[in-house]
Amino acid sequence: MKKISFAILLLVAMLASCERINNKEVPSFMVRLDLGTYAEWNTYGVAGVGDYRYFNRDKRLPANYPYNVNTYTGYGGVLLIMGMDPATGNYAPIAFDAACPVENRMDVVVGINSENFEAVCPQCGSRYDVLMGSGGPLSGPAITHHYGLRMLKVRTTGNGGYIITSS
Repeated sequence: MKKISFAILLLVAMLASCERINNKEVPSFMVRLDLGTYAEWNTYGVAGVGDYRYFNRDKRLPANYPYNVNTYTGYGGVLLIMGMDPATGNYAPIAFDAACPVENRMDVVVGINSENFEAVCPQCGSRYDVLMGSGGPLSGPAITHHYGLRMLKVRTTGNGGYIITSS
């Protein structure tokens, strides 16, 4: 009986591990985006569900954002969206590295489909769930490889804003 129970437990563990999403495929570049005050958040943040914005220091996106020496925007830039926080189940700002993990190149970033708020890679066609907070694959080669978008940390400040970091 113990051998059968152990075999079933081992089989369940193997099946569960096959379904894990690898959201670490994109290299971990430093992210530090300070939208820590109410004024900064009100100008550059996201407000309503599905509202999104890209930040990329090298490309100067958004053009009027005051980048400085302490600002880092990761490998492919930062995709900030107002969606469902997977930890709390509440709507909150969530962030991802915008690089497609299938292509794994700095210059191939996902775009947002404005009809369903899925992130879509223009190169491979993979689609990712960003609105519900997971960044997990929905279709395309990302499903086959079990690749998800790299999540970033979004922390509240005492000044009415948020700071986005890689750690």
